[in-house]
Amino acid sequence: MKIGINASFLRKPATGIGQVTTHFLNELIKQIRENKKHKNHKFVLYLEEDIELDLPKNFQKKVFLPAYKRDDLFRKIWWEKFSLPCQAHKDGCDILFSLYQSATVIKYVCMKHIVLVHDIIPKIFPEYLNNFRKKIYQSQIEKGIYGAHVILTVSKYTKKDLIEKMNVNPAKIITNYISVDPLYSKEIVQSESERVMKKYNLKSDYIYSGGGLEVRKNTDGTLRAYKKLVDRNSNVPTLVISGKLMPQLVPLVIDVEKIVKELELEDKVKIIGYIEQRDLPALYKNALMFVYPSHYEGFGMPVLEAMQIGAPTITADNSSLPEVGGEAVLYSDDESDEDLVSKMEELLENEELRNDLVIKAKKKSEEFSWEKFVDGFFEIVDKN
Repeated sequence: MKIGINASFLRKPATGIGQVTTHFLNELIKQIRENKKHKNHKFVLYLEEDIELDLPKNFQKKVFLPAYKRDDLFRKIWWEKFSLPCQAHKDGCDILFSLYQSATVIKYVCMKHIVLVHDIIPKIFPEYLNNFRKKIYQSQIEKGIYGAHVILTVSKYTKKDLIEKMNVNPAKIITNYISVDPLYSKEIVQSESERVMKKYNLKSDYIYSGGGLEVRKNTDGTLRAYKKLVDRNSNVPTLVISGKLMPQLVPLVIDVEKIVKELELEDKVKIIGYIEQRDLPALYKNALMFVYPSHYEGFGMPVLEAMQIGAPTITADNSSLPEVGGEAVLYSDDESDEDLVSKMEELLENEELRNDLVIKAKKKSEEFSWEKFVDGFFEIVDKN
């Protein structure tokens, strides 16, 4: 069988979809080389930019763009909706696998489309569709989802959203849990920990908030709760916030610096900006706790990252987050600053609870692996 893979997001490795694409391919290649699995299949990687890859013999790489080459949503629609399916058909693919919800619709009877849906955020938060091109692209994505032969979701909650908010046929949907970068399952040596602390001018046992500064991530709620915490006890640990500051994207992202000033927390909050992926494990590891009261997640990779590395975690009791966290994290009401304050105080004051959560998190995180994800994908391939 020949399987085409939309690997476009390899060019954006810092994004969630970029990470999923990278780790899916790494695990697939590992299984082919080490376990001799999937050697009877042929694979074609479809890319918008050429990327150096060490590929097995049963892989091809195809790099192409439409005539319109500006990197924007118009090109994205053209590439996904027209160029990609046409090229995959020309190459004789039996299956095309899209590692994210895309505008691709397969109209060839000899080729099936499997699509991985991470979330349907624009259906939940319509403010994300704040211009005409985004609305057009979202309409094409929905056509791609409806037209897919098989839909994989990264959580049961995303499956529920597809059924309830888009009326997608449940028989087409299969949940196949993703994982996070294998970096988070490795032990952090002391020298690496010290390097990261020095790089960002940090001292251990801070409260960490990361995962992005989008409005739905609720970092502003974390800041309001932290302000109440400081007002009750000025000796609470520093709050460290990571994330790229992009005030020009308001209202989709928050201006964290502005909020810190308004709350008069300049002396207690440290904003460290964008963090390289290789630095994140040590950043989690040296935190007293990780706080992530997001309003909505299709999966919640930051929570699993923190769990794998051993950072006691507080997250919200909504969407997919309880699927990921299980009994290994504390949950707060994302609409209640006071509830978040209470959970933060509980973790600060109870070392035994923190240690218990770390043990439970390590065990729970074992349920998620790229090996299981790849195996789940090929179970579907074998049925089709």
